[in-house]
Amino acid sequence: MPRSATAPVDSSAQPPHPRQPSGGLDRFFKISERGSTVGREVRGGFATFFAMAYIIVLNPIILGSAKDMYGHQLDSGQLVTATVLTAAFSTLLMGVIGNVPIALAAGLGVNTVVALQLAPRMSWPDAMGMVVLAGLVVMLLVATGLRERVMNAVPDGLRKGIAIGIGLFIMLIGLVDSGFVSRIPDAARTTVPLQLGAGGHLDGWPVLVFVLGALLTLALIIRKVPGAILISIVAMTVLALVIDAVAKVPSWGLTTPKWPGSPVESPDFGLLGQFSLFGGFGKVGVLTGVLFVFTVLLSCFFDAMGTVLGVGDEAGLMDERGRLPGINRVLFADGIAVAAGGATSSSAGTCFVESTAGAGEGARTGLASVVTGALFSVALFLTPLATMVPSQAATPALLAVGFMILAGSVRDIDWSDYTIAAPAFLAMVMMPFTYSITNGIGIGFIAFSVLRLAAGRGREVPVAMYAVSAVFVFFYAMPALGLA
Repeated sequence: MPRSATAPVDSSAQPPHPRQPSGGLDRFFKISERGSTVGREVRGGFATFFAMAYIIVLNPIILGSAKDMYGHQLDSGQLVTATVLTAAFSTLLMGVIGNVPIALAAGLGVNTVVALQLAPRMSWPDAMGMVVLAGLVVMLLVATGLRERVMNAVPDGLRKGIAIGIGLFIMLIGLVDSGFVSRIPDAARTTVPLQLGAGGHLDGWPVLVFVLGALLTLALIIRKVPGAILISIVAMTVLALVIDAVAKVPSWGLTTPKWPGSPVESPDFGLLGQFSLFGGFGKVGVLTGVLFVFTVLLSCFFDAMGTVLGVGDEAGLMDERGRLPGINRVLFADGIAVAAGGATSSSAGTCFVESTAGAGEGARTGLASVVTGALFSVALFLTPLATMVPSQAATPALLAVGFMILAGSVRDIDWSDYTIAAPAFLAMVMMPFTYSITNGIGIGFIAFSVLRLAAGRGREVPVAMYAVSAVFVFFYAMPALGLA
């Protein structure tokens, strides 16, 4: 059941009065134990899929528009298959072994690094080989317990700040992807980066669909209607189809809501296995190669960390210490997704913040991820249908869920203790302002370590926090040191 917008609940609270398991599926996924139902899990799986289905279109555009050092470009059709295959495999794996409602696909920040930093200095197989190496390192960190120790070292107030930052970040994603907010072109010579609509005002049918979808989603949530997010997505998709057929809208952005001539397309697995594990080091040298792997690793590591904390908090899966039970299985599945993305040439797979759409719909278990993964599997053959949902119909879910995350977490931060309040504040604002979960976490970590030291409370900071803060300082200093 989605949370009421008028009376947000404590996201750390335990599910109400678990029921007795009603079957093998219930017992395996602990559906009743977590206070959920099969219906909620299915709805949540659908909501997450539609909220992140844009990656099927966007990832091939980002990777397909770049060239490697030899001038080679990846085939768009093969990239669609690789993107969907990685998302389906990784999300199904997360559902089965992680048992959390978190879906995975090609990470937007990482694919840009691969396309703009790695590929131009080596071949595509070399670049993807470095992504595979990053995934293997992530799995090694999980196996040694280092990744879990880093996550457990984060104080609760900073965790809440990270969760709120993710909420604000996905709200901005929704506003930008819908066209409600747009980037002011550089030619405008202004220091204001964003504006309302495309020209400083709201105009066009697509924006109207988003506005109506946002109002419908919030109204249904306030009324506590089961399936609120999914109902809104379906209703707005139908409305968009009607509007486009009648008004002949010039542009909807990435996805035009047109019924496809043929809903079936055969997948092209030509990119599967096209990677060279160590070939890139011969092109750029060992030091630069290690730094490239480190850059991919850092983005994957902390993007996933922030998303896991945010979705776990939204789904009420955290224990009394603010930790996610079974976190190692979740993190290991994420590491496999990173390597799988490189192995399919779709870039590193990672946990998607849009999973909060499913959690907002009531998903609490891995069954929702299995549903999302199954939908991606079907999309291998029905890509035209999967990409007919315009972003204006799906992004209202991000706006609503972002609000619910903020409403449920902001009051749990101790604002009287500036050594935690200031880092939490920086983490939450830097995510949307820099369009990066990793930046928000890094700046929040550094601020926490420095401020606790300044207050004479350095002994209260876990060693893992100091270590990670030092890594972030080095990462941000790399350009000045001539290492990036």
